[in-house]
Amino acid sequence: MNSSTSEILGKLEITADEFWNISHQTGNFISMLIKCAKIQNVLELGTSNGYSALWIADALQYTNGHLTTVEFWEKRQCLAREYIANCGLTDYVSFKIGQAIDVINNELQNEFYDMVFMDANKNEYLSLFQAFHPLVKKGGIILADNVISHAKKVEPFINAITNNNEYQVQVLDLPDGLLMAYKQ
Repeated sequence: MNSSTSEILGKLEITADEFWNISHQTGNFISMLIKCAKIQNVLELGTSNGYSALWIADALQYTNGHLTTVEFWEKRQCLAREYIANCGLTDYVSFKIGQAIDVINNELQNEFYDMVFMDANKNEYLSLFQAFHPLVKKGGIILADNVISHAKKVEPFINAITNNNEYQVQVLDLPDGLLMAYKQ
């Protein structure tokens, strides 16, 4: 990780509550997972200010991969674009603006992903999963943040993916809870 990325991540950790960012530990785990599994193509649902996108894009430099990140709030995505550019990671990221479900259904139907990271509206996790599930490659990984901290809101999603025979699922005891599912 270059020094500007480390510096910006450190600054963003101060605003984590305001922008609902993942924890440092979760970002580090995702980064290592991308590198170890040699992930190439990642879809992120919920860019916010770009904290998790920085972790992902930085890791994708090592795998020569690409991140497509989706955010509803244009103001937040503008911040993310600025941080990504300041870290020299622009070549590794494509930004989409709008409701995640609409972007998936209208713009991404011909794309396929090695990993999907979901950190958007918790009440929409199930409908988002149903929309992007066909876009996850066999051998792909789904990560969903906040499955412990927002357990009631994400319960329908957890039940659906846990009972789907195509996935092997584990909830990791990282801050806020991170669900990891492997598409078999």
